[in-house]
Amino acid sequence: MHLSTSPSAKEARTLFRQLASQPVTRAPRKIDKPLAIYGAGNLGKMAFDLLTRIGHPPSLIVDTNPKAFIQDSFWSSTRVFAPQEVPAATRASHLLAVTIANLPYEDLARVLSSQGWTDIVPFYDVSEAYRDVHPLGNGWVLDEIDYTDSESTLETLDNWSDDVSRAHHLQFMAWHRTGRDWIFTDAPVNTQDRYLIPEVVRALGKEQAFMDVGAHRGETTERMCGLSGNAVKHAWMIEPDPVNAAEAERSILRLPGENQARSEVLRCAVSSRSSSEPFFSGLGYASQLSPLGRDLAEVKTIDELDLEPTFIKLHLEGHELDALMGAESTLRTNHPIVASTAYHNKLGLWRLPLWLMNLSLNYSYYFRLHSWCGTGAVVYCVPRAGKIRPSGSARQGRGAP
Repeated sequence: MHLSTSPSAKEARTLFRQLASQPVTRAPRKIDKPLAIYGAGNLGKMAFDLLTRIGHPPSLIVDTNPKAFIQDSFWSSTRVFAPQEVPAATRASHLLAVTIANLPYEDLARVLSSQGWTDIVPFYDVSEAYRDVHPLGNGWVLDEIDYTDSESTLETLDNWSDDVSRAHHLQFMAWHRTGRDWIFTDAPVNTQDRYLIPEVVRALGKEQAFMDVGAHRGETTERMCGLSGNAVKHAWMIEPDPVNAAEAERSILRLPGENQARSEVLRCAVSSRSSSEPFFSGLGYASQLSPLGRDLAEVKTIDELDLEPTFIKLHLEGHELDALMGAESTLRTNHPIVASTAYHNKLGLWRLPLWLMNLSLNYSYYFRLHSWCGTGAVVYCVPRAGKIRPSGSARQGRGAP
């Protein structure tokens, strides 16, 4: 579905009501035939690991540029095929799970169908069918929309600070309900500026105290430290997965010299209360708190870490709202920029953004998509002019593990 312009608040309300009245046309997809995955990049690697871990290893990996992965140690024992190398009979007999999220899915599926693939699905539709054995939730379906959902979503749409946010929010919801790409011509999906959209960059002060919550391997902290004209007074990378945390610690050595002594990794999870909770490790950027986890993670609240961030980024696989609820005092005291992923479960529909909006902290609020297939959604809270705290008093990690 192509629309020429981003909707006003009134137009967004009408479009949401139209969407809510449409039947649900997405559903989880069980693996009922030989499985191939299309895309050998980061998502393809995560998908391969996850599918193998749950007993459904793909029999075939396909990518338009297999030569790019010849030296990739991850695929050292697995051949990556170019599309033209796959026999026609294989294309007709296999389920093809698409592990590419930086392109519109429907356009890509049409190309694959023209090549002879007969059963094509987004990978997250497959992963959603096996939620009883793994925690990855990106394939959730927006099925029942009750009165509270409807009214609260309409309120959230009203409160966004620009029409692009309304366009992306509607696009996000449309995918999770119908599996269709709603494309607004004047609101393109930017896959390159996640967490650092222009509205955020313009609001950055000369020095930042950056809290990278769900740091994975330190990639976002590296980007922050590499921004031209921006100094990072201190960086805290919060990461409970042991493999990720070790990589994040090594990433500090790649930072500019002055940033290395100002950066540290805190090996804990965060939530709305302190505890020890099961943690599902070994999933790379999808590792997370989960009852399915076999490890125990120390869980703290952001408030008890007793830090003074000017910028908080969160990517917690659906646990962002719990983490923010445990950071309310930090938010009220420091008024930081907030960039929180919001696509891993239904909380991104309205509960997460509306909770932030209801803090009434004089922010501008933005919603941006940074990838396709209902993923890459980030809620941004940007302090309005004159409300950004200086970072001169940023404390070290008192009380941090």
